[in-house]
Amino acid sequence: MEKRYQSIKEFYPYYLREHSNLVSRTLHFIGTGFFIALLLYGIIAGPLWLLAIAPIIAYSFAWFGHFVFEKNKPATFKYPFLSLVSDFIMFYHILTFQISAKIKAAQNAVVSNS
Repeated sequence: MEKRYQSIKEFYPYYLREHSNLVSRTLHFIGTGFFIALLLYGIIAGPLWLLAIAPIIAYSFAWFGHFVFEKNKPATFKYPFLSLVSDFIMFYHILTFQISAKIKAAQNAVVSNS
């Protein structure tokens, strides 16, 4: 039986393991960065149609990374809210150079739980 995640704290290590490929993580980072930029620009400058396309652009980068580089199904399909929040957490961890340590901890958590 597959584990059902109930919180960000227990989901995020799983999320990181699903993003072990550097190219895929980079594509997520670019997509999330575009999302934030388009959202801010749309709010400040006023073209509200940018608010509609921002998630499409972000997910295009992320899903391309999953299907081409990770060779797995995006966690968004099963955990939409947890994945969305985790995207922003991972973006922050990449931006602040914490991502390597976070991925190592997530991988070690699997080893210690086996």
